[in-house]
Parts: sequence; C-alpha cells; structure tokens
Amino acid sequence: MVKTLYVGGLSYGTTEAELRSAFEAAGQVASVRLITDRDTGQSKGFAFVEMADEAATDRAMTMLNGAQLGGRTLVVNEARPREERGRGGNGGRGGRRSY
Repeated sequence: MVKTLYVGGLSYGTTEAELRSAFEAAGQVASVRLITDRDTGQSKGFAFVEMADEAATDRAMTMLNGAQLGGRTLVVNEARPREERGRGGNGGRGGRRSY
C-alpha cells in the first residue's frame, strides 16, 4: 500500500515541479498536490506527495525530512487521514444537558 506524505515548511513560492524534482531523488513520484488558498490561489506552505512504492516513500522521508528547499527546512512525514469536521455552532457538544 502506497502512503501519502505530508510536506510542510514550504516557501510560498515553491512549485509542484520543484517538489516533484526534489522527491524524484528518492524514487518515482506518483502525484504532487500543492495546497493553495481557495480564494487567492496563494500556496499555504504545504503539500501532499504520493510516491510510486513503499520503498520510495521510506527513502523520501529519510532523505527529505529536515532538508532545505527554497531556503526553508522541510518537514516530511506520513500524512494522516483528514478528520471529519463537525457541523453546527455548538462547539461539537450535544444540545442536551443532564443535571
């Protein structure tokens, strides 16, 4: 099973092509997704990279976590699944109280 990597600490000017090039040093890259602000299109300073196989994923974490890219220190680790966001304005609490 291929793991997706979280890549943080990116310069706002980093491109998907630069990221792909850096990660290809560890193996074949399946996909690169630079996260941008929905309204402005500005990078949010992080991305998700999926490597083609697990060995490449492990190499990428070892090689690139703490490495420099665009004058910034990268944080590379296994991405965690996105948590469900609760709906409603009650701070996630139920509407009933028991006394």
